[in-house]
Amino acid sequence: MKRHPLLVIGLLMLAPFTYAQTNFTEITPLPQVDSAGYFLQKGLTEKQNGRLLESYKNFMKALAYDENSLAINKELAIAYYNLRKYANARETYIKLVNLGEATAENYKKILDLSFQLKQKDDVLVYAGKLKEVEPNAKVAYYVGRVNYDMDNYGEAIKYLKQAIEEDPTNAQPPYLIAHSYADMMNYKLAVPYFKQAIALDTTQSYWIYELSLICYAMNNDKDALKYMLEAGEKGLRKDNDYYENLAIAYLNVGNLEKGVEMLNEILKRKPSDMNILNMIAEAYYYKGNFDKAIDYWDKILEYDKDNASSIYMIGMAYQKKGGKVNKEKGVKLCEIAIQKDPSLARYKQKKMMMGM
Repeated sequence: MKRHPLLVIGLLMLAPFTYAQTNFTEITPLPQVDSAGYFLQKGLTEKQNGRLLESYKNFMKALAYDENSLAINKELAIAYYNLRKYANARETYIKLVNLGEATAENYKKILDLSFQLKQKDDVLVYAGKLKEVEPNAKVAYYVGRVNYDMDNYGEAIKYLKQAIEEDPTNAQPPYLIAHSYADMMNYKLAVPYFKQAIALDTTQSYWIYELSLICYAMNNDKDALKYMLEAGEKGLRKDNDYYENLAIAYLNVGNLEKGVEMLNEILKRKPSDMNILNMIAEAYYYKGNFDKAIDYWDKILEYDKDNASSIYMIGMAYQKKGGKVNKEKGVKLCEIAIQKDPSLARYKQKKMMMGM
């Protein structure tokens, strides 16, 4: 068989060329790109252009190439914060501190985020660390608020008083001091701090309402009514609870007409509310308007004909009206009520002991 020498020569010529190319590729590698720096710079450009989400994505890519870069982690912490990923931002600021960036700025960020995320123990820890690197840092409010939330009122009051000195314009510290005293039922000491807080922030209608309730608890009915009305004027939502408390405030200062007016406002919304009907009946009864009192207790009986307490009080009202017929009718009704509820007999015994 005849051979083809040209093919052999061609193969011999090709072999060295292929070998040389292979060696060339191995000996001369392509230059490597600084991927971390590339994506960091790209993220900074996107950030400058206001594209926060895109900048965040690029910082994340940069972090994949250099997870301990201070520059990348700093930008990522800011990006997390701007995107409201507060838990991630907090963890990244803590990472920066652990990488050696134990600065006042980073401690302040961790403190703010820990406070916002209700990480109470960390608030106390990082408030202390911030004070170590920046002795003039204002941390008393954070420490006071956390102690208040932990029901540690002694420490809360201590630090909140310091917070007032640090920032006399902040209404929160005196408000929380007021609440601390109120929670301990020390109403007398609570009142001046409520007033101080309200003076600093006059928009807080609910604080005024709370002050009204404190005055009520102290039997200061005049001021209770005053602040209750002021709270309504300042925008407090006038729900059924508000009208009921306002009615009680009016009744306690002897203004029967306005008190009943408020209670009737509730009845428009809750026409069969037995408690409100009874309150109106009692208000009229103790003011000597026995016919009106009977009318409202009768309304209770329309909803519950066997309501022994209402039957008993109607009986008492008839006896109070005077006259032989009314007295006999009243006594009979009271006896019927006691048969339905024997516990009512104690009122009859009390009445006999008082000589009535």
